Order: sequence, then structure tokens, then C-alpha cells
Amino acid sequence: MSDAPDPEHTRAALRRAADEYERVREAVEEAGGESAVRQTTGAYRRFRRLLADNEESATGTGFQEYIQFQEAVASATEELDESMPAYEAFEAADDAVHVNRLSASDFENAREALDPAREYADLLVEWEAAEELLRETRRAARDRLDTLDEEIEADERLLELGDADLGAPVEQLRDPIERYNEGVLADFERLKREASARELFGVIESADSYPLVGFRDPPTRMREYIADDPVGEESVKQLLEYADYSAEKLGHYVDNPGDLNRFVATNQTYLANLDASPLTVAYPPPEAGELEYECKEYIAVCNRFADEETLAALRAVRSLPSETDYERLREAAEALETLTDDERDRLRAGEVEPQLEACRAERAALEEALDSTPEP
Repeated sequence: MSDAPDPEHTRAALRRAADEYERVREAVEEAGGESAVRQTTGAYRRFRRLLADNEESATGTGFQEYIQFQEAVASATEELDESMPAYEAFEAADDAVHVNRLSASDFENAREALDPAREYADLLVEWEAAEELLRETRRAARDRLDTLDEEIEADERLLELGDADLGAPVEQLRDPIERYNEGVLADFERLKREASARELFGVIESADSYPLVGFRDPPTRMREYIADDPVGEESVKQLLEYADYSAEKLGHYVDNPGDLNRFVATNQTYLANLDASPLTVAYPPPEAGELEYECKEYIAVCNRFADEETLAALRAVRSLPSETDYERLREAAEALETLTDDERDRLRAGEVEPQLEACRAERAALEEALDSTPEP
């Protein structure tokens, strides 16, 4: 559901920003265009800095400072283009400070003479503010479109789930999947207890050929150590026990206690967390084609360590799309697993479809408004 109670809010803000942008743009055009406004504003700000930076020294007793200021003002005036808007204001300001002895009132007169140029500086501030406001409101409109897209997608999915047969016998999917998952997890734990670490790493390495089997590879140095050192013949469970031994005690079991600490003890978390999760099937399961491909890859890896009962359970999972009303059961399972109480209440009350149509209408209107709004 949308956080914004007023679907007109974003469009109204967009219209206001666009109107302000157009108003100021017209004022800028009437003033000679953006380039002229920026040129006059730059000159105005330079003159104001000259006056501010030199008032104290030029009105004092230092003749050198007085001469330098007069030259700086004359130079700044000479650099101006006579066709520039408010050019006369700069000439008047120049005249105001070209007196034999400067006083504070002369500087004030110069500032007043610059007032026509200040209007251009104020206009530029308005223009830049209008541009930024329009950018922000366009960004907010795009964010709102993204939010509406998410809401539309969620409501469409909710309606799909609402069409599911919630009384369907989903245990026809759940039970075989649970049976296989429990079996493969147990078989892998047995592998950690009974097989050599070298053999277990071989299983993980074989999974690299199957993109849907997402085992995390062992750290390189530990893998090399397990492959080359006699300790690799020990099980992972035994290696984890060794990792907790003191150096003195460990010396009774392995030839190089330091190596085991360096390559195994520092990777205990990896070894302890290693399980068959990458070989389990999700519930609710994926679409039929994906499940078939997934099971094909799982079988190739499980053949290296799983017992026949687990492999049979995996084959049973693979056959679910052909042995059951798979899509109906899968949709029902997904609905039962994912629908919240609030979502079920909304579906029962018939609120979802009107909300979906409202979101679609708002999105279409907002997109049209955004397309018709100028980009600053």
C-alpha cells in the first residue's frame, strides 16, 4: 500500500515547479537570456567585492591604496561589454568612486548605482532555485513511479496468489522435498564425520561445474594444505577438534602443529558452517523447468556421497512435475507460505483489485505529467 494518501500530491508539486520554472524562464528571456543574466551577475558580484574589499583602505590616508583601488575599478569597467544589460549601472558606480578623496558615502553611492545590475543577480538566484526545484520534483516523480511499479507488481502477484487453490494437497510436494532435504543434510554431515577432508573438498570442487550448486569454495591456502599434507586424510570433524587443541597436545597428533593452526584453525568458521544447504530444494519449489534442471545438477553432485535412499528421494522430487498437478500445487504452496493475514483479509474484502487499478491510473497520469514537464 502507498504511504502517500493523496495521489495528486506528486503531480501537483510537479505542476507548481514547472509553472515557477516557466515564469522565471520567461523573465530571464525578457532580461536578455541566461548568458546575459549570468554576465551581468558576474560583473555585479565582482564590483561588490571590489567595494567591500577596498572601502576601509581606500578611504584612509594611504595614497597608494587609493590609486590601486581607482585602477582596479577602472580596469573592471573597461573589461565590460558595452552591450551588456545594466552597463550604465557599472559606469555610474565607477563615476561614484572617481573623486579626489573617497569617503564612506561615495562607496554607498556606488552600491546604489549598482542596483539595476543587482536585479539581474537576484533574477539569477531565482532561476537557479527554479531549476533546482524542478529537478527535485522530477526526481520525486520518478521515485513515485518506482514505488507505484513495486505496488503494482505486488498487487498483481497478490491477485495471482489469491486465485490459488488453498485447499490443494500441497503435501504431495512438501513431503518429498522435506524427505530429500533431510536426507542430503544428514548424508553431508556423515561425510564431514567419516570421510577425509580431502574427499569432502573433492565433492565441493566437483560442484564448480554446476552453476545451480552454490558451494562456497574453501580458502585457497587451506585447500592446498589439505591436498598436500597427510592431515588431509583426517575428517573435517577431526580437524575441527584438532583446531581446539593446545600446541603441545596437537604435537602428539600431527607432524606440523603450526601449519594446522595457520591453515585450519584460522578457518574454523568455514568448516563448521559447511553443510548441504546448496543442495537442498526450496519450498515452495521453483517452476517445473527450473526444478528439473536443478535436480539434474544435484544428482550429479550427490552421486559422490549420498546414499541410495537420498538419491531415490531426489529422483522423486525431480519427477514431481510429471507425477502431480505441479503448477496448481506449487501456486497453492506459495500462497499458503507467503500470504500474510493482512493480505488474506484484503483479498477477502476485495480491496486488492481496486487498489491495483488506482495505482495503474495514478502511474499513467504521473508519467504523462512527467513527460510534459521540461527538463532543466
